[in-house]
Amino acid sequence: MGVLLGIGFLGGLITGFSPCIVPVLPVVVAGGATGGSRWRPYAIIGGLVASFSLFTLAGGSVLSALHLPQDFLRDLGIVALVVLGVGFLVPSIGELLERPFARLGARSERRSGSGFLLGVSLGLVFVPCAGPVLAAISVVAATHRVGLTSVLLTVAYAAGTAVPLLAMALLARRTATGWRRLRDRAPMLRSVAGVVLVLTGLSIAFNLTRPLQTAVPGYTSALEDHVEGGTGVTKRLQALTGERRPFSTAVASTTSLPDLGPAPNFRGITAWLNTPGDRPLTLQELRGKVVLVDFWTYSCINCQRTLPHVEAWYQEYKSDGFVVVGVHTPEFDFEHVVSNVKAAVGQLGVDYPVAIDDDYATWDAYGNQYWPAEYLIDQNGDIRHVQFGEGDYGATEAAIRTLLRAGGSKMLPGATMVSNLTPDEPTTPESYVGYDRMDDYVGGEVEPGVAATYTAPQQVPLNGWALSGVWTVGAEEATAGPGAGIEMRFTGRDVYLVMGGTGTVQVTVNGTPQAPVTVSGIPDLHTLFSSTDSTTGLLQLQFSPGVSAYDFTFG
Repeated sequence: MGVLLGIGFLGGLITGFSPCIVPVLPVVVAGGATGGSRWRPYAIIGGLVASFSLFTLAGGSVLSALHLPQDFLRDLGIVALVVLGVGFLVPSIGELLERPFARLGARSERRSGSGFLLGVSLGLVFVPCAGPVLAAISVVAATHRVGLTSVLLTVAYAAGTAVPLLAMALLARRTATGWRRLRDRAPMLRSVAGVVLVLTGLSIAFNLTRPLQTAVPGYTSALEDHVEGGTGVTKRLQALTGERRPFSTAVASTTSLPDLGPAPNFRGITAWLNTPGDRPLTLQELRGKVVLVDFWTYSCINCQRTLPHVEAWYQEYKSDGFVVVGVHTPEFDFEHVVSNVKAAVGQLGVDYPVAIDDDYATWDAYGNQYWPAEYLIDQNGDIRHVQFGEGDYGATEAAIRTLLRAGGSKMLPGATMVSNLTPDEPTTPESYVGYDRMDDYVGGEVEPGVAATYTAPQQVPLNGWALSGVWTVGAEEATAGPGAGIEMRFTGRDVYLVMGGTGTVQVTVNGTPQAPVTVSGIPDLHTLFSSTDSTTGLLQLQFSPGVSAYDFTFG
């Protein structure tokens, strides 16, 4: 526990020096430099930590329960910044805002109270560079398994992020109170701070800070990945697999790759595909080979974009002692059906062995949390490289080649040339249609498990979606009835939807009809819209009765 919290704090500390703080930095400095209480900077940062932690853990569930859009709290934070800025500019409004804190006593203490409110508004609009630590927190929160560990980890991450901001606020305050000229011009300084708050709120509202964030070098990303994705992965895997092995073997001593400990064997596998006679494999019998364990599930677009790279590596290096084992761990109920997985493996052209991990036994043995996730194992059975999610294919292939050379393969073919289709622009988050995880739904109240008529609102907000017509909403999916439709306002080049059943879907984007989509066979991923340029617009879908919708993803 202590190691995990330390990693969370250090990851947050690194984030506090990254371009992510650009939107909130002016407010922290301006807010810290004004007010009569020396505790005001602490109050601002305390409010930020409190609101950020609470929203990260419970915000999505609360908004869903109240049927509010997922960007409601962010918008509320922006409004609060602007209102507080006006309070700085207009003393009478400022006094009105500080009145709730009057019971705290002295005026200086009231200033601290308003500082806490300012920090709360910052926490609602502050979106850190989400590394593996924050991603893990989000996964736990999304699956409604929030416990003491996730709460403490969230607070540790937020506290780490707050340390540099607190230092800046204290420096600003010391500068403002230490210089006689600034003390004599306190009203003017307060007005300047008010203008900064108003302009910052408006800049965040209209995404005017994004170009500056992009222009600032992301030099902290690699360091954060090293701390969270390297040290964090190392500690977690060592806890699962035992103590780190010394660099005593020939492979370990001739490479600079980290040794993350012995890889867990495949456990609780329901069935095997693409092996001789569909017989099981063990890591013990694969000793002497370089093995890539790839966690995936067939309806996941992120996994499908990774598959061409994994398949190319397998074809290129299998004659040199390289093996891929795709551990298929299902996300939806239909992915538990072995015949469905077997059909998808054929359709996707997967030739390497596939282990069907229906009960998450191997997933849990690795402590995995991601689709896709890749664990590269050397000839001695030790994990030497880990990659979560899409991208960074060059680093994974370089690690494969390094281990093969260390094992004696000197004449390797050239590196593979597969296009990287990982999105590098902002896209709408993944959106689930079943009631278990429909966090971004903006329609009326959902009636689980029964056919009901829904009406979409007149205006669907960005990244929100709504049902119309008759739907039967289940835990994982919604099945269309008469007049069934979905409206969604999205951002991305491509829009995908996992669908099952039999029927057709009419697709319209910004009023322009697209090619209709035919649904039949096993539930699978379907492309609704594809463009060469990133698009922001209104997606309107009309479903024939009997078609089931599971999950929207974007590229």
